[in-house]
Amino acid sequence: MTKIINRAKEVLDLEIAGIETLRDNLNGEFEAVVKACLNTINAGGKIIITGIGKSGYIGQKIAATMSSIGSPALFMHPVEALHGDLGIMQNNDIMMALSYSGETEELLRIMTPAKRLGIKIIAVTGNAQSSLAKHSDLMLEMAVSTEACPFNLAPTTTTTALLALGDALAMVLLDTRGFTKEDYGRLHPGGAIGRSVTMTVEDIMRHADRMALVTADTTVKETLLKMTQARCGSAIIVNSHEALLGIFTDGDFRRHAENDMSILKRRITDVMTANPIAIAAESLAIEVIKLIEDKRINDIVVVDNQQKVVGLIDVQDLPGFKLM
Repeated sequence: MTKIINRAKEVLDLEIAGIETLRDNLNGEFEAVVKACLNTINAGGKIIITGIGKSGYIGQKIAATMSSIGSPALFMHPVEALHGDLGIMQNNDIMMALSYSGETEELLRIMTPAKRLGIKIIAVTGNAQSSLAKHSDLMLEMAVSTEACPFNLAPTTTTTALLALGDALAMVLLDTRGFTKEDYGRLHPGGAIGRSVTMTVEDIMRHADRMALVTADTTVKETLLKMTQARCGSAIIVNSHEALLGIFTDGDFRRHAENDMSILKRRITDVMTANPIAIAAESLAIEVIKLIEDKRINDIVVVDNQQKVVGLIDVQDLPGFKLM
């Protein structure tokens, strides 16, 4: 087992070293590529990524990541490009060709047709003197010292470095373009992340008919009855203006009742948690998730801009909205 673990660690160390080399060699070429991509996107164009073999698989992931953060990108298979897929390219697009050797025949065959269409070409390669680099307008060199493969043949360190370089480019474009969490949610409406950054607290909160609202002079017994009627695990205590005073949960009751059953006759203000955590109704649902995780609570009071209680978030409701 030790030999297996040691070999696995050796592979990871080689790939980490490859990424560190890539990081240390970033220079003005990377900045030039970022600016070219920004100019393309701002002009209404898209980033066409192409590659074959392992580089092609990484290229598909890079294109998917870019599109998911609002930088329009498509993957184009170089062989299919020679049989009609070149038609996806418009003259305000930019093409990023991935080939570590820079001598991949299938890629080189689409250089001239792409240039005839007026497409600017970015080469991403480990060989600055390669044919691909010479035929391109911009180049990102990503040389690494060795593959993790014992024969130095199977793309391992190089594809890991290429994937990391694609992530770096995508995240720099995200930052530079001012892409926000709300933007991300609009592009991911079908997932939990998208719902959490597009839905508001008001969309997921319980309203008056499913809440136990009580005043300061209510007894604990009366409060429990209201909680039962509302099928709610907590009661919210408000003043005469419906402003928040405190919260009382079934967990609070159990803790007090263990030592003193006379709690049932006490005023709720004697045992409530004063000034509980509250959230504004217009806040995004993702803020609810953060509060629940950070504060380890199950119920959050919702207030309006005048600090009046308007709702309640119960953690048990969140799975129904596919937020947890």
